[in-house]
Amino acid sequence: MPDARFQPLNGFRDFAPAECAVRNYLFETWKRVAHRYGFLEWEAPTIEATELYLKKTGGELPTQLFRFEDQGGRDITIRPELTASLGRIAAAYQREYTKPLKWFEIGSCFRYEKPQKGRLREFYQFNADILGETSAWADSELIALAIDCMRELGFTSEDFIVRVSDREAWINFATSHGITEENIPAFLGVVDKFERDRPEECQRKLDAFNISRDELVAFIENPPAGASAGYEVLLRDLQARGLADYVKLDLSVVRGLAYYTGLVFEIFDKGRSLRAVAGGGRYDSLVAALSNNAVDLPATGFAMGDAVIGHLINQTPAAKALLDAYLASTGCDISIIQASENCRPQLLSVAASLRDLGYSVDLPLCLTKFNGQMQKAVKSGSRFALIIGDEFPMMELRELATRESQQVHMDDLFDTIAQALKLD
Repeated sequence: MPDARFQPLNGFRDFAPAECAVRNYLFETWKRVAHRYGFLEWEAPTIEATELYLKKTGGELPTQLFRFEDQGGRDITIRPELTASLGRIAAAYQREYTKPLKWFEIGSCFRYEKPQKGRLREFYQFNADILGETSAWADSELIALAIDCMRELGFTSEDFIVRVSDREAWINFATSHGITEENIPAFLGVVDKFERDRPEECQRKLDAFNISRDELVAFIENPPAGASAGYEVLLRDLQARGLADYVKLDLSVVRGLAYYTGLVFEIFDKGRSLRAVAGGGRYDSLVAALSNNAVDLPATGFAMGDAVIGHLINQTPAAKALLDAYLASTGCDISIIQASENCRPQLLSVAASLRDLGYSVDLPLCLTKFNGQMQKAVKSGSRFALIIGDEFPMMELRELATRESQQVHMDDLFDTIAQALKLD
């Protein structure tokens, strides 16, 4: 255990090799599924002008910024989310790409909030967005991508549900109850915390709008006909994909950021008392707002954070088994064991040849006892140990998991290893 004096700041994490391997597993999974859906990767600076996040985000986000003045006197912020950066970049580069834009990004975000299980001050997010299309078919493509990310990680319909809602329905509800346009974001913030707040706390907040909590419950449990104009289209599309069992209409979901305009959704695990695993929705006016109406790009997108999904993987046996299998495959292909002082030149030649062929190879950097070298090879997760000693060009190739070994001549080494590792 690291010395307490040298721990990272509260809400931040170290990534030693074991933790990096888990992070890489998530990144590789997200990228693989995004590429399968035809999404292109993009990236933005970690630091942006603070104005970008104050213009149309709303909710709690402006109070959670890592915000400071740089040496040039500029008001800047370490990015708390990626959608605002995406809107800025899409407005600048959208003429160079065929629409709709299907883009994804994986990067770190920073929010100054109370750290808790699944919520940190620095975290990684997978963001996927479709820009330039108003049809609910785009929302369907995006939700299908989100579902397939979960399935690729080992989750099934028994583990999670996508709760889809219609922010426009709540705006209509607010308007019909006399809430003015400028107060609607604050009202939606109350609805967003409807399930998390105690009933009396929720009612206290609703008193400012002369609305009872019972009215919210009635609206959620009995949504008006046509409450979600695109939901039926979305559901039919997901049914055709075989994904309808993963989705349900749930007006208790509104999302906290002010830029959402229509269909919104969140992925919740079933029965493990975590917050939402992922969430997003349609934000048709954000790009226009960020470009001073110079570019009008309707959009829909979602984000999935590494901290929450990491907790969920560890609590789900099938998902944990996939992660463990990945981790078991991340060790070196071959650890070379030096069994004699006199074989160093031959050992280095063999190691160089194997590396040139694309194998990952570890080798001793000082001469230590044979048993110590073997223990290091096992602990590092290597699949094979190649023992080289005075008998060279004869060597021993030992599979570390089964302890089975065979004698191999240098002339046959590469073919034998290719067959053993099934990489030929």
